[in-house]
Amino acid sequence: MTLDAPALSRALAKTPGASTEGLETVHTLLCRREAGAFQRAAKETGASGDELLVACTQESRLFLELNDETEGAARVTERPIHFVNIRETAGWGAEGGQATAKIAALIAAAQLPPPEPVATVSYRSQGRCLVIGAADVAEEAAALLEDKLDVSVLVSQPGGSLGQRHARATHHGRVTQLRGWLGSFHVAWESGNPIDLDVCTRCNACVQACPEGAIGFDYQVNLDACKSHRDCVRVCEAAGAISFQREPLTHEEDFDLVLDLRPEPGFSQHQPPQGYAFVAGGSDLRALNAAVLKLRELTGEFEKPKFFKYTHKLCAHSRNEQTGCTACIDVCSTKAIRSDASRKGKTKGELAGGVVVEPHLCVGCGACSTVCPSGAMAFAYPGTADQGRRIRTLLNTYAHAGGKEAALLIHSEEAGSRALDALGRATRSSRGSLAPKGSASPGQKGPPAGALKGLPARVLPLPVWHTASVGLDLWLTAIAQGASQVWVLLTEEEAPEYRQALREQMDVAQALLTGLGYAGAHFALLEAADLPTLDVALRQPPAATVKRPAAYAAQADKRATLELAVDHLLALAPTPADEVPLPAAGSPFGTLVVNADKCTLCLSCVSACPEAALADNPEAPQLRFIEKNCVQCGLCATTCPEDAITLQPRLWLADGGKARKNARVIAQAQPWLCVKCSKPFGTVRAIENMLSKLAGHSAFQGAAAERLKMCSDCRVVDMYSHPNEVRITDL
Repeated sequence: MTLDAPALSRALAKTPGASTEGLETVHTLLCRREAGAFQRAAKETGASGDELLVACTQESRLFLELNDETEGAARVTERPIHFVNIRETAGWGAEGGQATAKIAALIAAAQLPPPEPVATVSYRSQGRCLVIGAADVAEEAAALLEDKLDVSVLVSQPGGSLGQRHARATHHGRVTQLRGWLGSFHVAWESGNPIDLDVCTRCNACVQACPEGAIGFDYQVNLDACKSHRDCVRVCEAAGAISFQREPLTHEEDFDLVLDLRPEPGFSQHQPPQGYAFVAGGSDLRALNAAVLKLRELTGEFEKPKFFKYTHKLCAHSRNEQTGCTACIDVCSTKAIRSDASRKGKTKGELAGGVVVEPHLCVGCGACSTVCPSGAMAFAYPGTADQGRRIRTLLNTYAHAGGKEAALLIHSEEAGSRALDALGRATRSSRGSLAPKGSASPGQKGPPAGALKGLPARVLPLPVWHTASVGLDLWLTAIAQGASQVWVLLTEEEAPEYRQALREQMDVAQALLTGLGYAGAHFALLEAADLPTLDVALRQPPAATVKRPAAYAAQADKRATLELAVDHLLALAPTPADEVPLPAAGSPFGTLVVNADKCTLCLSCVSACPEAALADNPEAPQLRFIEKNCVQCGLCATTCPEDAITLQPRLWLADGGKARKNARVIAQAQPWLCVKCSKPFGTVRAIENMLSKLAGHSAFQGAAAERLKMCSDCRVVDMYSHPNEVRITDL
């Protein structure tokens, strides 16, 4: 690699919190011949308490061992060692010689303090494992598990053979329910076969006695072949395992682990619960061995981060049993989120309704936070503020080092990192001395034809727990802080729901920037299907950038971060617009269109709005609207009894964006005046509708009908003034 230590020092010196100590010397073989330099650094930082950063991830295990063997070095539990990859992600690209700004940015980001710790979710497994499938494969898999786990077998289909020795609890039946997670699976099955496997001694007498051969070594009766001779019942009289009069039995039992070898999985979601393994038919031996090895280790107590933070009062899912936004429920690939719209009244001082998240099923994709328009669902591992700090550090350091037109490449820490590492190695192999013989034509100079180019110098990789956890607020913040583009690298980890959600959110973000006059394609989903395709996708031309990068920090509140990004992008927009139309799918911004011919100004929408976007006017029959607060959840539209409200996604930027922050009247009506005192107490349309609907009702005739036209005070006075005319309905 081409490494310029003085240039890196100058770049990092301009980055708050970044250290330039140790950059005086460029090492070429730090993990071997120059290992003493690392040990000296480990000893010095152990004495000073400073952080230790190693720009090599390949030999991280060796460096940790060297640290343990170095006298005076701090233990990693006291002072962790940070590692950053500048080889595959920067130095090994075709533009490695121009990657100094990127390397400085990667080093600066790696020196950031760790994010705030989050709560954890606990699992406890005692090793009770259920293997479901055909007799043969289930028995074989159980044999591989039984030395470590307490294994039971559920034979779910006829055929095959069970072992002669009754080595473990064995059942037969059709699974009717399978739910739960690691340490807490609940399984129910129905058994309608005459032979009870739990009682059967496997003496084979029934197999020999059956004249039709309807009983095999799976010890189940083939009822289609059975001719009701009942010889099997006679020979099994002592054990009593066979009864044709037995009603189908339903069994229920709890397990810690499940190995499912049926043709179809027991869980339909893309990401099944932890502790559940599925291998279709048990025929893929490699997959079966991998599942067995994983299950064997799942005994004891385990913890994982609680990836999400849910703020009920911000949730726009439901109010008063009316459903609005369902974005988080629709996108969750683990079915960890369910509706709680049926709750009425108030709960713990808050309006009822909302969603419930099962933390044991959540795997931390963060897609719920990405699609949530209100910020009620937030990703916590790390939080938005911490993730925003990483993005700002990357972009600021890159810019200070002279970098131009940065493209932020968001990728997962697992599959995404592997794809980029593979691209870096393949680039090095296809361009350098590691190229295979015959890869270049005789006399050819430079890299061989078709050589990979690797990550461009302007592409800044950002590893995250899951690509779906970073969304519109941080994408637009990156653009506002100077990035030219934001790309998301997709691998086999992303469920179809995530891909669709990311695509919709990117459509919204791109429409917003295009509407403000920023030229070019700023957002893209990149596929890691194969290295040549990925290599080409990384060479997209840069898009327009802001003239002055924003200096604000991303906030924990999603809407607040979005507002900061929009304000900055609008202030520097090449062609400011009063209104930017946005796609209907996934838009967190928009207005309401009220049909004046239908609206009675009943104000049901006001009480339903969870974001205080709608309000009445105490002085006049008006419906007021603050567009900045609207999250386009649709609760007002579903609540409106007259179907008078329609959502209209857009970003309204009139008056420099100030108009959308102020209340404006979107519906008003002529007030109804009391026929006695002329005091306004309702709207003409509402009272006329009421009179029309009650005109034929026997209880509202004569004086009773006239009282409907009076205010509440006059109605009471009139009732007491004419007591003989008062009906039970008036009271």
